[in-house]
Amino acid sequence: MTDRQSRHFTHPEPGTNPAADIEAATKRLVSALDALEAAVERRVEADRGEDELAARIQALGADRSRLAHELDNALVQSRALERTNREIAEKLDAAIATIREVIDPEETP
Repeated sequence: MTDRQSRHFTHPEPGTNPAADIEAATKRLVSALDALEAAVERRVEADRGEDELAARIQALGADRSRLAHELDNALVQSRALERTNREIAEKLDAAIATIREVIDPEETP
């Protein structure tokens, strides 16, 4: 053991109270275990927070996909309605022209 290492170790001196040393060491051990337990609890909470965040991100991704699908369907439906509207407008124009021709055949261009 080097001089540097020997400074970190305490050797009982004759006449010291070993029970007091054990009690002090026990208190330090309990304090270290409490600190470790608190650190573990903080880590568990942090992991739980990360898991909740990941779940929220996944839910947002699912919502985005669903909304994109609904938007695509709405666009398809809108185009179909526009096409149907044009067809109806053409048929109405033809019907109006026919009615005008029947009412007053002389005014038809």
